[in-house]
Amino acid sequence: MRPRRSLKAKLIAGDGPLSRVPPLAVFVVVAALFVVAVIVRGAPGALLLGVLAAGIALMLAATWGALAPVQRFGRVLILGLLIIIAVSLVLVK
Repeated sequence: MRPRRSLKAKLIAGDGPLSRVPPLAVFVVVAALFVVAVIVRGAPGALLLGVLAAGIALMLAATWGALAPVQRFGRVLILGLLIIIAVSLVLVK
């Protein structure tokens, strides 16, 4: 069994502006934004999810070279699901 990773450890090595942001804080902000978007529904909720998807796409593009193929697949899958949910918020009433 692998040892547990610290919640304060960097996810990806680097010294960019987001390297000092704790992963737990990012998780809480993303989860809260997702929940608010789903509760709000409609175009405003889809817009919030679109902003979230754009941020994830930017992060994915910036870290693409540092990710293993399996990690890339997982992140692209999550991005696709987020886009599908955003579209469904607008189409389903």
